[in-house]
Amino acid sequence: MERNLILALLLSSVLFALFLFVQARLFPPEPLPSPPAQAPAESKPPPAPPPLAETAPVSPRPRPAPPERKVTFETPLYSAEVASGGGALEAWNLHFRGEKPMVLKGLVAQDPLTVHRAGAPPVPVAFELSVEPVRQETRRGQIRMVGEDGFGLRITQVLTVRIDSYVLEHEIRVENRHRAAQGAELTLTWVAPVEWPKEQEGFRGPRPISVVRLAPGESWAHRVYIKDAKEFSGSGWIGFESGVAPITGVNGLYLTALIPRSPGITVLERALANGPAGEGRATKRAEIGIRAVVPTLQPGQAWEGKWLQYLGPMEYERLQALGVGLEKAVYFGGFPFPESWARSGFPTLPMEWIVVPLLRLMRWFYDYVPNYGVAIIILTVITKILFYPLTLKSMASMKAMQALQPQINALRAKYQKKDPQRLQRETMELYRQHKVNPMGGCLPMVIQIPIFFALYAMLTVSTELENAPFINLGTLPSWVPWLGGQCLWICDLATYDPTYVLPILMGLSMFVQQKMSPSVGDPRQAKIMLLMPVFMTFMFLSLASGLVLYWTVSNLLQILQQYYMDRRGRLAKVAVKEVQQKH
Repeated sequence: MERNLILALLLSSVLFALFLFVQARLFPPEPLPSPPAQAPAESKPPPAPPPLAETAPVSPRPRPAPPERKVTFETPLYSAEVASGGGALEAWNLHFRGEKPMVLKGLVAQDPLTVHRAGAPPVPVAFELSVEPVRQETRRGQIRMVGEDGFGLRITQVLTVRIDSYVLEHEIRVENRHRAAQGAELTLTWVAPVEWPKEQEGFRGPRPISVVRLAPGESWAHRVYIKDAKEFSGSGWIGFESGVAPITGVNGLYLTALIPRSPGITVLERALANGPAGEGRATKRAEIGIRAVVPTLQPGQAWEGKWLQYLGPMEYERLQALGVGLEKAVYFGGFPFPESWARSGFPTLPMEWIVVPLLRLMRWFYDYVPNYGVAIIILTVITKILFYPLTLKSMASMKAMQALQPQINALRAKYQKKDPQRLQRETMELYRQHKVNPMGGCLPMVIQIPIFFALYAMLTVSTELENAPFINLGTLPSWVPWLGGQCLWICDLATYDPTYVLPILMGLSMFVQQKMSPSVGDPRQAKIMLLMPVFMTFMFLSLASGLVLYWTVSNLLQILQQYYMDRRGRLAKVAVKEVQQKH
């Protein structure tokens, strides 16, 4: 293979591996700054939550708690279970490419709605529930919850679910039914673990959970992984202005977002290093929550507020359609530097500029051919066609370099030891005389590197590929060693191929491609470079099958292009020879 092209491919692979290493290890997400309301881009310590209003002491009015009750509701997108104790979500199971539980007991859960007041311990609200089932005619359903806090505050919360949305609408009304004026504070928190249990860890285990803060007017989202949660808020609560939505994801492909929609409602976050365990809950955890400060209410007065909660897959277009900026939670990264460097002034290209058009194109193909594996193949063919002029130029440059190789070798034998500088001058003069660009075979490949990074981001982050099969040949019998019970062949384009057949095919296709390419330069160096397919095969063993499929198909198309070019070149030589013989 032409030396410059080989070096370009090797450099691309090394840069790719180094890029991933830098993103994940050397430059972890920076501690989340707290943007003030007037200048979200400037980092300042957030103001402390205001104390509750001083009011006349209110005596508790004990009231027997209603019996515990749980209600369930079902939509085409998910099923959920709500408990009367604080209206806590006991279950939220997505019907998205299989069953995806968003609530994991002891790991990821929502706490009850709790009332806080000065001089009294927090009190979860005990609700009485009434249900309006989900109906096709209205395309929605509601759960109405009514309860009291024991101090004369009547709290009514209405949860609205819609048949075609992952958004849960929270509407709350607080009415003072006591004879004295009083205020309070309501919180509803979402909990996620700092670390997964040992049985769920590992390179191929759940993706790291992250907390993302979205500030209005900012092009980059602030992100921190919960494993490093101690870095973003210590052990105390931090409050944010309305319109800012921290997000927790269950495994990097799904998220819970809290979105304030009324004045007086803010979002909280905190990390607990040694919090109360309780019911098997992890002691090291991160929490985000809604904080509603109820102003001082005179007897008979009421306060109303609203917030939204998204619990679903991180589908870019679905999040973008909400119109609140949640699509920024999808992590596409930056190029050539990590996105966190952009806030420090480094010239970083948001990869979403390239990824989003590619993602929409792939989904468009899927609408006509309902198989994401086939959609990836079509996308690969399209990219190859678009880059064919560059590929043609690269191959032509390689052929020209190959034709000049005997003269270059003669110059090396003559000047390499005696006068290296003259060797360089003579070589460049030779290139100039024959109008050959020594970088012509390399630059077209370098131009394609951002596209490869974009495809990598799209195929590894896209929820669309999860559990999406390509060629499903059934399941291997349980008695087969190592692979018993595995799906055959590619049943999930978002994960690695458990049979390793596709990465091996990728390596073989890359080896054939190298053998077919023009050989220019030191033969010993060319033999060493033949180890590159082995390196790439091991590198791709643990990558998403969708990405490996793209690379394999790209290699096969490159082989066809090379065969076509070689055949056309041979036919041209035969034609010239026939003309010469006639004359």
